[in-house]
Amino acid sequence: MTDATSRPQLVFYEEAAPRLTWPDAVQAIRQGHALAPAEIRDSFLGPPEGTMMSRSAYIPGLGYGAKCFTVLDANAARGLPTVQGAMLVFDKDDGHLRAIVENRLVTTFKTAADSVLGASLLARPDSRRLLVVGAGTVAESLVRAYTAALPGIDEVTLWARRPEQAQALVARLADVPARLTVAQDLPGALARADIVSSATMARQPVILGRHVRPGTHVDLIGAYKADMREADDDLIRRGALFVDSRATTIGHIGELAIPMAAGVIAPDHVLGDLYDLVRPDARRRTSPDEITIYKNGGGAHLDLMIAAHIARIMASA
Repeated sequence: MTDATSRPQLVFYEEAAPRLTWPDAVQAIRQGHALAPAEIRDSFLGPPEGTMMSRSAYIPGLGYGAKCFTVLDANAARGLPTVQGAMLVFDKDDGHLRAIVENRLVTTFKTAADSVLGASLLARPDSRRLLVVGAGTVAESLVRAYTAALPGIDEVTLWARRPEQAQALVARLADVPARLTVAQDLPGALARADIVSSATMARQPVILGRHVRPGTHVDLIGAYKADMREADDDLIRRGALFVDSRATTIGHIGELAIPMAAGVIAPDHVLGDLYDLVRPDARRRTSPDEITIYKNGGGAHLDLMIAAHIARIMASA
């Protein structure tokens, strides 16, 4: 434990990741949404090719947090990470700095646990077949999180624009307790899936409503800017639409902003966010044939929920 007179914990990915579990990360986000709603603020500095972002949150009963990181696209050519930074976790009572947590650790567990919590509340309980669209770092953590936290999933299909990337990901996931396959045909894979989890950098829809069968849960992660989207108008119009946070998605992310601007949907088409969904009386899935859609938009409050959880685990290690 740390207090106002002690040094903060320094928490790095390599030492902390093996001590964390996906079910516990999902539960940390669920418990965080049982608290009072968060206050959040974002700021951006620098040119588009080299931006520093600061995302801050205060959650009554949990504390304060600020994630500060840089995004430099040119770093890829230098052999360096594109995103680098850290999360500061401050005590809820006296405000002392409890922990400094590596950005990669927070983001990895936050992003996938966010999506899996949404699926646990919205997908059909008998869901077995998971389709992951994309084959990057996020896709790997999604497969691990879904199969660990939703043990009913026993078949995972991967699809990527470059099939060799999907094959390489299958090799890295050899320890996952599910049958892994690579799909060549995305429409066919969509037609078979119980849960679709998409983590791409698409600016034009890759998940088309006409290919998604009744009863599917669609988890949309990749679009994080106003000009990005993964699902088409047909799917967004047909599905029961939920988000992780109204404050970080509506009016900010193309997945919702583009169809809203076109008059395809209105803001009240969003039926709830995680603060609503965790309540016992929440409106969730209403029938086995309903298509549910969950937009994972992230937010500093989710970073704080996960970082505070990580700090607790590492303090007791």
